[in-house]
Amino acid sequence: MKIGVIGGGQLGRMLALAGTPLGMNFAFLDPAPDACAAPLGEHLRADYGDQDHLRQLADEVDLVTFEFESVPAETVAFLSQFVPVYPSAEALRIARDRLFEKSMFRDLGIPTPAFADILSQADLDAAVASIGLPAVLKTRTLGYDGKGQKVLRSAEDVVGTFAELGSVPCLLEGFVPFTGEVSLVAVRGRDGETRFYPLVHNTHESGILRLSVASEDHPLQSLAEDYVGRVLKQLDYVGVMAFEFFEVDGGLKANEIAPRVHNSGHWTIEGAECSQFQNHLRAIAGLPLGSTAKVGESAMLNFIGEVPAVDKIVALDDCHLHHYGKAFKVGRKVGHATLRCSDMATLQDKIAEVEALIAG
Repeated sequence: MKIGVIGGGQLGRMLALAGTPLGMNFAFLDPAPDACAAPLGEHLRADYGDQDHLRQLADEVDLVTFEFESVPAETVAFLSQFVPVYPSAEALRIARDRLFEKSMFRDLGIPTPAFADILSQADLDAAVASIGLPAVLKTRTLGYDGKGQKVLRSAEDVVGTFAELGSVPCLLEGFVPFTGEVSLVAVRGRDGETRFYPLVHNTHESGILRLSVASEDHPLQSLAEDYVGRVLKQLDYVGVMAFEFFEVDGGLKANEIAPRVHNSGHWTIEGAECSQFQNHLRAIAGLPLGSTAKVGESAMLNFIGEVPAVDKIVALDDCHLHHYGKAFKVGRKVGHATLRCSDMATLQDKIAEVEALIAG
């Protein structure tokens, strides 16, 4: 089976690494000449809206998926005329637009922060008067890793902010006084079978995920599964989805979904019976889903900007290096380490060792 992937970044790379043992081959459509997934398959270098190359991809593969939600929904809709594409164009359309996403959560009875659609500075001024400060203004599409957003703490922060974010459609969200950030990675097959990984505790710095730790019997696991299950069913979803939540007053408030394999699920490569990457491929190919059970206690640390000395990382017991082969650049995810230990205390010690190497 040959899988087409829209996007050739590290998520596409890890999909190919997971699919090769299943006898799968890969083709990546990505405009970047140095797409880091390219060594693991055919690289069609073209823009995501290039219909000639999209048609070429559709002719060469058995089905198509995508590795990030910046892909236009129109691209997926076009491909769907010629080849099966999972997740669907409709799922992507909703997930890539924060207004559509938050409105869906509200309609499904999933708690969210207060929010308002912002199409002008006047809209922003009125929404701030209604929702109050602090608040967060985010572009409705394309923002990720802290990009395309601004925290508003005072009236001075509001002045001119719509233009500062590009005068594009935005969403204002009331600031959530959360006690923690967690995410749930789930997978749903073509037949509707659904499996969930353990809730993960996430730590961000400057809007970029730094550390994810798989939880031990989290008390909100069942509630998270209920909320995620509602969304998967509503979208008739196929593949892996990640759902990010805020922990608030003993419950959960929805932050956002990612219609793809997700950074906070990287720990599953070594830390679960079947990784999120292989389970995504199983789901879209119509294969039986794999077990999402943990193997020991696991965590993931991102390498942002540069990868520490390889010899020092691989010298650590219980530590697994994933180097993306990307040029080092400030603020760029260039690799990660997954840790798998027998108990949580040892895991915390190992996290501290890797963090020391990152700091050094």
